[in-house]
Amino acid sequence: MRPETKRIWRDIGMQLPFLAWLIVLWMLLWAQFTVLSFLTGLVVAIFVTRVFRLPTVELSGRVNLWYAALFVAQFLFAVLRGAVSVTAQVFDFRRQPGTAIIAVPLRYADDLVMTHVAVVSSLIPGSLVVEADRDRGILYLHVIGVRSREDVEKQRQGVLGWEKRIVRALGNPAQYRRLKADERAGRVDPATIGGAR
Repeated sequence: MRPETKRIWRDIGMQLPFLAWLIVLWMLLWAQFTVLSFLTGLVVAIFVTRVFRLPTVELSGRVNLWYAALFVAQFLFAVLRGAVSVTAQVFDFRRQPGTAIIAVPLRYADDLVMTHVAVVSSLIPGSLVVEADRDRGILYLHVIGVRSREDVEKQRQGVLGWEKRIVRALGNPAQYRRLKADERAGRVDPATIGGAR
């Protein structure tokens, strides 16, 4: 077998879960679970993955179960608290909730951590990521419930707190070491990791 053919088959093998997901989406799109829809989905999936290649995302290979469980509990609490806060603002007829677009420069994020932070920040009611500057590591969020610069800074620190929690739970060893070094040097307040936004 030629080296080019081997490389293509190796790439297909590495993308097998993604290919399977695209085939399932294709079959759901056409609402047909037949051999023909499977085969056409396979052709489309191979075409899409070969023409529109995505960069390979490397996982950290590190999961801290304690910090992951703590992250999930804090996230669920933050979702509940955010929902209550947004509801209270909606029914406060005396004043409109203030809004802002804020830039949050992330400190430890690679592509994977940045994606996690963006998803978490968007799932908590009251904020939504409107843009991600991958090159500079900056997330831009639309937030509600801000009326002063202090409120904006509180929102920014909340997002940075989620970044730290994610690095503690899933970050690669180098990111985790940088976070610990910053905490020891006093550049990061460990209290911001414990409290959910």
